[in-house]
Amino acid sequence: MAMWDKIKDQAKTFQQSQGTRGASGPGQGQQGYQGPQGSGRPGSSSGGSKAQLIGMFKTQLASVKTELKSGAYRDASMAMCALVAAADGQVEPAERQRVEELIVSNEVLQNFPADQLRQRFNQHVDRLVGNFELGKSEALQVIAKAAKKPAEARAVIQTGMVIAGADGVFEPSEQYAIREACTALGVPPSEFGV
Repeated sequence: MAMWDKIKDQAKTFQQSQGTRGASGPGQGQQGYQGPQGSGRPGSSSGGSKAQLIGMFKTQLASVKTELKSGAYRDASMAMCALVAAADGQVEPAERQRVEELIVSNEVLQNFPADQLRQRFNQHVDRLVGNFELGKSEALQVIAKAAKKPAEARAVIQTGMVIAGADGVFEPSEQYAIREACTALGVPPSEFGV
């Protein structure tokens, strides 16, 4: 939970720098998240900030979409998505399908043919499921190739965050996978609050 609090401020700063787009200030945007899904826990109000945060990463990615057309970004982001999907060491068929759908419908990843994305994602997932440690080291090697361009390196992490956070839950294992990817890319994990 704390990771969201750490970067909520970043989200606010980012939103302010974007200006009040569509004139719906943060106050209005929040209202949608105060519904019954709040389940009454003290941290439940952070549902709104999680969604805002994922929205922020999506916006940041969209703003550099035209730069994210390299094979290195494509391959690294697919390895990143596979790592997140298999972070707990297993991938249910339904989860694999859900992540695949998130990938092919992602605005930035639409720079690439869907079948290329699916093939690379599934290849990594198969390796991770077959032998987690080996699959993980192979995925991290592919991720590390995006380190040459800082914008791409950050975009790979943001893509992983968007996919991991799509279900509204950040598992500790997913956070750990993202931290490892940050290390492989030479990007400080604190930038992403993990």
